[in-house]
Amino acid sequence: MRLVLGIVLLGLGGVWRATAAPAAASSPGSEVAVVYNLNVAPDSRQVAEHYAARRGVPPEQLIGLSLPSTETMTRAAFRKQLYRPLVQELEKRGLVQFEQQRVPPQDGVPGGKVRVLTASRVRYLVLAYGVPLRITPDKNLKEPGTEQLPAPLQRNEAAVDNELACLTLLERGALLTGPILNPFHGSTNVAALHPTNGLFLVTRLDGPSAPVAQRLVDLALQAEAHGLWGRGFFDVRGLTNTAYVKGDEWIRAAYETARRQGFEVVLDERPATFPAWFPMPQIALYAGWYDKDVSGPLAREAVEFQPGAVAYHLHSFSAQTVREPRSRWVGPFLDRGVTATLGTVAEPYLDLSPNVGIFFTFLISLGCNFAEAAYVSQPVVSWQTTVIGDPLYRPMARPPAELHAELEQQNSEWLAWSHLRIVNLNRANHNPVPDLTPYLETLDLTRRSAVLSEKLGRLYSAQGRIDQAITQYRAALRLAPSPHQAVALRLLLIQLLIETGKSAEALEVYDAFFDAHPDHPDLIRFYREALPLARQLRDERRVAAYLARVEQLSPPPAPASTNQAPRQR
Repeated sequence: MRLVLGIVLLGLGGVWRATAAPAAASSPGSEVAVVYNLNVAPDSRQVAEHYAARRGVPPEQLIGLSLPSTETMTRAAFRKQLYRPLVQELEKRGLVQFEQQRVPPQDGVPGGKVRVLTASRVRYLVLAYGVPLRITPDKNLKEPGTEQLPAPLQRNEAAVDNELACLTLLERGALLTGPILNPFHGSTNVAALHPTNGLFLVTRLDGPSAPVAQRLVDLALQAEAHGLWGRGFFDVRGLTNTAYVKGDEWIRAAYETARRQGFEVVLDERPATFPAWFPMPQIALYAGWYDKDVSGPLAREAVEFQPGAVAYHLHSFSAQTVREPRSRWVGPFLDRGVTATLGTVAEPYLDLSPNVGIFFTFLISLGCNFAEAAYVSQPVVSWQTTVIGDPLYRPMARPPAELHAELEQQNSEWLAWSHLRIVNLNRANHNPVPDLTPYLETLDLTRRSAVLSEKLGRLYSAQGRIDQAITQYRAALRLAPSPHQAVALRLLLIQLLIETGKSAEALEVYDAFFDAHPDHPDLIRFYREALPLARQLRDERRVAAYLARVEQLSPPPAPASTNQAPRQR
């Protein structure tokens, strides 16, 4: 269902609020079957039971199978230990029904007299922590007709959950080599994503540990109850004329979706990913590419992911492992507090990777649940994508006006973010900045919220009211901002103070920054920035202190090479 957003003016005071058409209720837990690994005891079962309790999944729809305890499994093990026993359990428990029918061949799926799924009580399969992640390639598997595939696609490894998504097609004898075109790619009829139409919505509750996997549903439910609040960070590479431009286009589309839905957003267009020193406070949404392993601010131990945060980094091997908290991208995301993410377990090729623009559009703009958004974003299935998180998670399930009224009634800690969204929705609707400023100026909560005080400062700055912006940023720093927001505020202050010739005040903020954040990444960068100001003001004490810190923070020189060039005779 398309979520229709609009902006209306309420009351004589000019208060701008967002309105939306009611969204459909989340799919109930009765449509979910949960698979867990009997050989990863008790963790796998406990994750499954926790999810079932939180989402109301009937106990008979928890299926324990004896599986390898590693992240990988062979083709033979997949068929013998997972795929075939799962089908048998689904049938035995009356969750699915197959019938023998004669069907024509279609899209690489053989025809003839085959088993066709005619009814299914479950739409979603959830793989609990401990279920293997990847199917390893089988060099002995030879399938007729696959030699006609492009050479890069003559492969039979796959993500376990992406292969199970095609369970009904596998029953019909679908080829295991290469991907299968996803007929629902970009389709707005998300209700058609159903096993009887050939597609199970398969996600996993996984991560570096069972508690990490278990909390995915808790974070999802928290965001559904109180809203998904925070900032969006989007990282393109600034490409213009290569075959990889579409990756940038997808991420730009995701950025636009978030901006139009009222999120405070940042778009980085530099070729490199976000640098380590860059402050990323209160992350609700992230999309970027193309580092091999988690990098920049996201590699730090303390990353400010909000409850319900959704993150995606486009890289061929972003989910080669999900159990390592510091390797690749998906494991670190989950370890640091992300609620929902996607990744690829092996080389998918860009054209066959999830389109993150479609994903965020369906999740954030159209109000779909996580599984629906994840599967409409994939051009193919039976391939390399893994989808990690609660499939029922719908971060935008609540109409904004209804949610705002509830937060006001509760005097909720999230209310400031809802006011921020009101301002941003109106800005996205082309309402002038000067018309929006009075809303925050007259709001009592602005004087108590670092989030709203910062936003008011940004509105002042956009109008050239620099002295008022400086005052507002200082006020925000006194209102207990998050650690990363405090860094961002001090850097904003320094920039404005320097621009307006207030070098002495800028140095005071630099010193406050150094005192408050002594372990900030790339601190030497900021000492080097402050040094010319101190010299300009002939502040010898600061010059000496900054030079000493630059020397302390400078890496030691590389050792001299012992390989000497041969002497000439």
